[in-house]
Formats: sequence, C-alpha cells, structure tokens
Amino acid sequence: MSWGTDLWDQFENLDKHTQWGIDFLERYAKFVKERLEIEQTYAKQLRNLVKKYCPKRSKEDEPRFTSCISFYTILNELNDYAGQREVVAEEMGHNVYGELMKYSQDLKSERKHHLQEGRKAQQYLDQCWKQMDSSKKKFERECKEAEKIQLLFERLDNDINATKSEVEKAKAQLYLRTHMADESKNEYAAQLQNFNGEQWKHFNAAIPQIFKNLQAMDERRTVKLGETYRSFAEVERRVIPIISKCLEGMVTAGKAVDERKDSIIVVESFKSGFEPPGDFPFEDFSQNIYRTGSDSTIGTPKNEGTKPDPKHSMSKAKNKLWLFGKKPKAPTLEDLSHLPPEQRRKKLQQRVEELNKELQKEMDQRDALNKMKDVYEKNPQMGDPSSLQPKISETMCTMERLRSEIHKNESWLSEVEGKPSSRSDRRSSADVNHHAPPGRESPEGSYTDDPSQEHRSPPQPDPHEFDDEFDDDDPLPAIGHCKALYAFDGQNEGTLVMREDEVLYVIEEDKGDGWTRARKQTGEEGYVPSSYVDITMEKSSKGAVTYI
Repeated sequence: MSWGTDLWDQFENLDKHTQWGIDFLERYAKFVKERLEIEQTYAKQLRNLVKKYCPKRSKEDEPRFTSCISFYTILNELNDYAGQREVVAEEMGHNVYGELMKYSQDLKSERKHHLQEGRKAQQYLDQCWKQMDSSKKKFERECKEAEKIQLLFERLDNDINATKSEVEKAKAQLYLRTHMADESKNEYAAQLQNFNGEQWKHFNAAIPQIFKNLQAMDERRTVKLGETYRSFAEVERRVIPIISKCLEGMVTAGKAVDERKDSIIVVESFKSGFEPPGDFPFEDFSQNIYRTGSDSTIGTPKNEGTKPDPKHSMSKAKNKLWLFGKKPKAPTLEDLSHLPPEQRRKKLQQRVEELNKELQKEMDQRDALNKMKDVYEKNPQMGDPSSLQPKISETMCTMERLRSEIHKNESWLSEVEGKPSSRSDRRSSADVNHHAPPGRESPEGSYTDDPSQEHRSPPQPDPHEFDDEFDDDDPLPAIGHCKALYAFDGQNEGTLVMREDEVLYVIEEDKGDGWTRARKQTGEEGYVPSSYVDITMEKSSKGAVTYI
C-alpha cells in the first residue's frame, strides 16, 4: 500500500494526519515529562525524609546500639534508593523526553518541507490549467467574432445596394478574424497539450513522490515511538538490580539487630560498680540506756563502715555513653592544643598553607604596586607616584602581620612534630635595620615564589670553607656587574656593606635564596640582597670578565 498511488487525491487528509502524528508524539513526550517530575519529587521527598531522621550529632556522641546502627544503615540505603529514582528521572529526561522533543522538531521541519513541495506542485498545475483555460476562452471568442464577420460579409455580398468598398472592407475583416481565430486555435492546442503533460507528471510522479516521503516520515515517527516506549521501560529495568541491593541491605540491617548485645551495652553504660545495700539492723529501744553499742543490734550489715569509692564512681560517670544529651565540647584554643596531636598537626599545616597563600598574594600586589610606581616616576603624565604610597604601606603592614602569624603557627607545628621550626628566626639586617627611601618598601629577602624565603638569611657556609674562598689568591671571575639601588648595612656574617649607587662585580648568581655574591672594587667579597641591586650579566661566557 502506497500513499502516492492510493491516496493521490487526499492531500488535505494527509496534511491533517501527519499533524496529528506529531501532536500525538508530543503528547507522549509530555506524559514522560510528568512521569520524570514525579520521580524527581519522590526522590526529593525521600532525601528530605532521610535528612530529617539522620543523626545530627557526631559519631562519637551517637549510641552504639545495634538497633540504632541498623536504622542508620536503612537510612543510608534509602538515600541510595532515592538516588536511583533520580537516575530514572535523569535518564527519562535525556533518553526519552529529550530525544522525543528533538525528533518532534525534526519532524515538523520535514513535514513542512514536503507539504510546501506538494503545494508548489499543485500551484504550478493550477497555473498551467489557467493558461490553457484562458487560451480556450480566447479561441472561443475569436471564432464567434469570425462567424459574425462572415455573416456580415455574406449579407453585403448578396446586397445589390452595397457598394464595392463596403464588400471589400467586410471581406478584409473576415480574413483578419479568420486568421486570429486560427492563431487562437493553435495557441489553445499548445496550452492544452502542455497542461495534459504537466497534469500527468503531477499525478504520476510529483505527488506520488511527495506522498511517499510523507509516508516514510510517518512510519519513522511510529518506529521512534516504539523505541521510546521500550526505553521508558529499560530505564526502570536498569536500576532494578541496584534497588534490589538497597532492599537487601535493609533486610541485612534488620537481621543485624541483636537484643543481647544492646542489653550488654545498656549494662556497660549505666553500671555503677557499687554493691547492693545490705539488710538494715534491728534497733531495740527497749534496752537500758546504758547498754553497750553492740547490744543494740541484732545483726551486722554486710558493708558496715564501707563507703563508695568516689574515684570509682567518677570513672564510671566518665565512661557513660551520651545517649540523649550533647557531650560538652572542649573550649577551642588558638594553638589548637585541645585537639589530638595528629589533628592538631593537620589543622596547623592547613592554617600555615592558607597564610602562605595570603602572603604570596600580598607580595604579588606589592611587586605590582612598585612596578606601577616606577612607571609613574618615569612617566609622570600617567599618574602620581605618591598616590600609591598608602596602598604600599598598607600592603607591607599586612605582610608583616601575616609573617608573624606564620611564624607563630610554625612554632606550634614544630612543637607538635617535635623538631625545630623550619623557619629561622634570624633576619638579615635589611629586614631589621635598613630603611628604604621614602615611597619604597625595604625588600626583605628576594621576591621568590616561596613565602618561606622572605625571612631567609644569606647562605651560611662552613667557616673554614668561607675563609678559604676569601683568602684564595685566585679570586672567582666576575660574570657581570650590579648597581646598588639602596644602601645595605651588611651586619650579618658573610654579607657585604654597600652604598647607594655603588657599582659591584657579580661573581655568583642568585641561587633562589634571594642573595647574590658580589665583589667590591677593593676586592672585598660577600652576599647582598638581590632585590637591592640592578644586575647586568655579561653576554660572554662566565670568566670572560676578570677581577681588576
């Protein structure tokens, strides 16, 4: 059965049917959407239920009864079950609803294209028919006019009173009308032949092909619906094994309830350790007032003269499980000494890392402000250098505060780890005694990425090795030169005193610790802060520039 041959004259009905098919597909998509919304709501309600009944206290404060542990296990399994309902909703939304809506849009576009082609073919056939009909009517009019002229000519030709000129004129008109009728006849015949050809093509080629495409489109829609029907069920089937495991977990949790174990926990929780009270003695008040103390009693209590051990009772009280009340929390101290050693170490490490990150941000901001200030000093039209000084000062204060916090926390961390602090307390004279020119901070150490380098002193070599290097008759060759940006006191061992704008020889590059080894014109050698000098390295290889 083919739509193109059997339904060649049912264009309007096919138009309505294909539209109904798309509407039905979208109706099913709407059904799937409402179903997945039900699944989402159900999963959300289950999660809220689990959250409502989950313990709000820490595990240490929770009771250890098997019935409680099993109930919390059931809550966890139910939470996983809710997750599977969310999976069902998600896959329905993606694999069924999403696919259907996308396919619906494609169907609408394809249907519109096929119907437009059908309407264009029908419009072309109608146009051919109009042209044929117009030529037919014209041929009919011309024939009627020719017949009138012929009758007029015959009447004049038979009229003896008619002049020769009138007869000739009527004859000429008859010839003209006859010729026009012949031309209209030929045009009508051509248009009729063309229309018949186009009509054959329309009903035997164009329309069958268009209807065949519509039929294929509608059949694909039906197949797609069948596939999504199966997907709708498969989504549910795929989660059934996991849901079964959740239910099995609930059953296992129910089997794990042990009444004897719970009873033992109750005993261990509330047992005081005291002996039950003994029999009360009988006191005979009828005896003489001067009776001895032993005569006034009939029996002696088992535990006479014994007192409960307060330490014993206190120890039992401490072992009490906090079933229905919150266990008092230890006060939080700044050095975290209230925490166990390992927890304290981790917390301190985390705090030091966070402080180092903050310090690095401040250092980057300081460097950026200094660069901006240098640009302003070289190009005053771009900005006022003094306007940056408050921000620079604020950044430096923040850096000092962060360094202090880092040092304090590292000291606590070293105390926990049982080893000396990794950050040396020594500071170079640049950090303590030197004051940079107004508007520029005193560089402390080098501008390295490691914040721990900020307080690092120059390398401290072995004393004998240090003396050997400076007493050597063959000094190290210069690999460049540098100009002092600031004065440096050089009070620490191994450092070199320099004046502002003094030119020195560079004999050893910065190894990443923020210090450069340099030599004066007088031959004196030592370390200077890399951030205090403007270094220019020689283009030639090391050793090309020698000490003069």
